[in-house]
Formats: sequence, structure tokens, C-alpha cells
Amino acid sequence: MALTSKISEYDDRWPDMFDAEKARLEGVFGTKAVEIHHVGSTAVPGLAAKPEIDLLVVVSDHGDEAEIGQAMASFGYVRGTNLSEGHHFYRRDVEGIRTHKVHVCLTGHWQISRMLLFRNMLRQDADLRRGYQKLKLELESTNQHGIGEYLARKAPFIDTVMGPPPKAQ
Repeated sequence: MALTSKISEYDDRWPDMFDAEKARLEGVFGTKAVEIHHVGSTAVPGLAAKPEIDLLVVVSDHGDEAEIGQAMASFGYVRGTNLSEGHHFYRRDVEGIRTHKVHVCLTGHWQISRMLLFRNMLRQDADLRRGYQKLKLELESTNQHGIGEYLARKAPFIDTVMGPPPKAQ
């Protein structure tokens, strides 16, 4: 079973794609957006990645979820299942291919520091970056059950680097 998109070499256009989407999301979240970060593998120069721009929107509160949901839908986003309490998720596919993922976390949510720290570690440590890339390519080539399998098999690597995530968060 295919992943949401195929892993490809790093693309120098990804930071500009993030900037363009960040500007649109600032309009959606307004003053509730405390920060918007480029996270995930497309935020790491030199790292092969699924060409899906990951954005982390840190919000003071989730605001009017119906209104935000409508604004996100107008940009082609679909609301996914909450990934944890205070961590909302949106995805956008174009012609069946995932192009963007948006994580919306309340200020202070444990995932914020985890996503930013892992991104920064990958940016700074070439050996870690190479090891992570090798794993991702192996997981893609052996994947039989789609993105859930890929994420589950990638998690132990991340947990080894970062420590396990908090329980029941």
C-alpha cells in the first residue's frame, strides 16, 4: 500500500512553500496564532522527505472551531482526528496526493517542543540526519499497509532520540 506521497530528495522550494502556506494560515488563525513553524522532514535541508509541508501552528486557544474548520476547508484542508488533547490535525491532498499537514497545538502542549527539538537536531547532526533518512527509505520500500505502518515503524527511532512521549497526553 502506498504512503500518502513518495519520498523524494530535498527540494529547495520547500521553505518557500512553507512561507506561502504560513501567510494563508495567519489569516485563518489571526491573533490566536502565537507562532507558526515549519516542522517535519521538509524543514530539514538535505533530508529526503515525503513532499508534504508540515506546519505547526501554536495557538493561545482553539477559538471557534467551526469557523476555523470552514476557513481551512476553503483552502482544501480536511480536519483529521485530534492527535491528543489540545492537538488538532488538518491535511490537504491535491489529486489524491498529500501536500500539507497542519498541527494546531495549544501553547505549552508537549508536542510543540518535541517537534521543534527533533527538527533542530536533524538540522544540526549530519549522522542523525543520514540515519533517519536511511530508515525512512527502508520503511518506504518495505511498506505494505500504508502511512499508519510507516509512522509506527518510524516512532521507535524518534523515541530513542527524544525519549518516549508522555503517557495519556
